Amino acid sequence: MNKVIRWGILGASKFAREQMGPAIHSARGAQLVALASGSPDKAQAFVDIVPGLRVYADYDALLADPDIDAVYIPLPNHLHVQWSKRALNAGKHVLCEKPIAMAADEIDDLIALRDKTGLHIAEAFMIVHHRQWQRARELVQTGAIGTLMHVEGTFAYNNAGDMANVRQKPEFGGGGIPDIGVYTYGATRWVTGQEPVAITHADLTFENGVDVVARVSARFDGFSAHWVNSMRMHPLQDMAFIGDQGIVKLTAPFNPQRFGEARVELHQNGMAVRVERFPADNHYINQVEAFGETVRSGAQYAWPLEQARGTQAMIDAVFAKAREGENA
Repeated sequence: MNKVIRWGILGASKFAREQMGPAIHSARGAQLVALASGSPDKAQAFVDIVPGLRVYADYDALLADPDIDAVYIPLPNHLHVQWSKRALNAGKHVLCEKPIAMAADEIDDLIALRDKTGLHIAEAFMIVHHRQWQRARELVQTGAIGTLMHVEGTFAYNNAGDMANVRQKPEFGGGGIPDIGVYTYGATRWVTGQEPVAITHADLTFENGVDVVARVSARFDGFSAHWVNSMRMHPLQDMAFIGDQGIVKLTAPFNPQRFGEARVELHQNGMAVRVERFPADNHYINQVEAFGETVRSGAQYAWPLEQARGTQAMIDAVFAKAREGENA
């Protein structure tokens, strides 16, 4: 394979235009060469970023292009599994937006197809490629805060005024937990290296068939966790890992630069606080570069499909626990 990974994008989403398209274009060892979109106006915005970009009117035409090595899939959630499978079967490596599936057993099918084809497929869980999260994981796992006792996380925004958004539509796999619960749950799992023993509480508020507020608690081996995710609250992002001898806190954990400066705070005995800053890190670019390194050399990838499956299994368990409460 060429040293440079040649990328195509399936769908001209706003996020792809503003974040992942420019990241692919800027990443070392990557080249954005094609886009598939049925909207000439949306496609033109990508051409403005990457002059000479090939534009296909449908997704299958892009997948048939032999000059494309990998595809990025930012389609609505309910289409992720379908188009990931089609891309793999067309011989393309796949980076698909989160959640990569709507149920854990669907990821089993993707794992099997990955292993059969020998191609690299991953969920675009970009935060694990950011140095603030790598540092937080190192601090927690090397005992900087002593014994971990509790994890507290919040990711919220308010899109009540945008009812046309796909996140508001159950038929598209919408809802706050699929959109942002993946972050709080997945970050907890990745930093601690543990899976939940039980979901102990799931208080979910629904509007129009999608969850808009979720207050969830879980028990892990040796520590508890509580997360709030909402599409109806004032924007807030924070994650804290609380031990018996200190706290690791991330102040802009999920959208650094946009939400605020990426910082890891280590709070220790005597109220001492050590702050590490990562102002220039771009986790989208880091993600593309890490993906390319795995394709080229087989390097270990920080977020394989098995990790994505673990988070989706948590999501499945949260919804199951909420249904138990409704039927109690």
